[in-house]
Amino acid sequence: MNQERATVSEHHNFQGTYRILRLDAPVTGPKVRPGQFIHLQIPHLGDRILRRPFSIYKAVGRGTEAMSPLQAGGPVDIIGPLGNGYPELTEGRLPVLVAGGYGNAALYLKAAELPVKGIAFFGGRTAEDILCVDEFKALGWEVRPTTDDGSLGTKGLVTDAFDPWLKEQDPTTLELFVCGPNPMLKAMGDRAIEHDFTAWLSLDNNMACGVGACLTCVIKRRTEDGWEWARCCKDGPIFESREIIWED
Repeated sequence: MNQERATVSEHHNFQGTYRILRLDAPVTGPKVRPGQFIHLQIPHLGDRILRRPFSIYKAVGRGTEAMSPLQAGGPVDIIGPLGNGYPELTEGRLPVLVAGGYGNAALYLKAAELPVKGIAFFGGRTAEDILCVDEFKALGWEVRPTTDDGSLGTKGLVTDAFDPWLKEQDPTTLELFVCGPNPMLKAMGDRAIEHDFTAWLSLDNNMACGVGACLTCVIKRRTEDGWEWARCCKDGPIFESREIIWED
């Protein structure tokens, strides 16, 4: 983990209201593994002093809105890389990526590094929320999008495309890498447990410190003796589906 004064090299609209902020971070950048994140100090926020974790973002509140004026050449204070990242693919398994909303952008690094190319299921509210399809296809991945309104791909949730496909597979040959909202993570984790395959889930809990000190992002993790508290920012954010005890 490093604290670094990075430089903005690119900042622009990416798709719809989503934006890309590209940083020149020579100390942090080479150390990043897929599934990790950086904690970024938002400028011009006054009393809002907490950092924000980011991969790709859109303006959804005061924090991200305050980032919109950042210009190329300007400085940004970051801490990272943080978190454990996704593990290596188990030999002989077919990699499957499952993402909701901007989660598919967060999975791009994993897609690029995997030695075997598989299939990616992306879900979003509309076509505008399905990101990076061409980029994943260029890496050699098959992409199956779903949208709530049917404006792209299958109409419905990401599970509406995944479940029929799963029926045609030997589940024990699969290994999933998942990123998105918690209801989708739980749905994919439940399927992994039911059909006995491995699913690595990136939990998107609210984080304050990002380094494991404040305990605001804890979840219940199964142990041999019952359960324990685990910090999403430090012990995660990647957990195997069988580790997680979901709260009602």
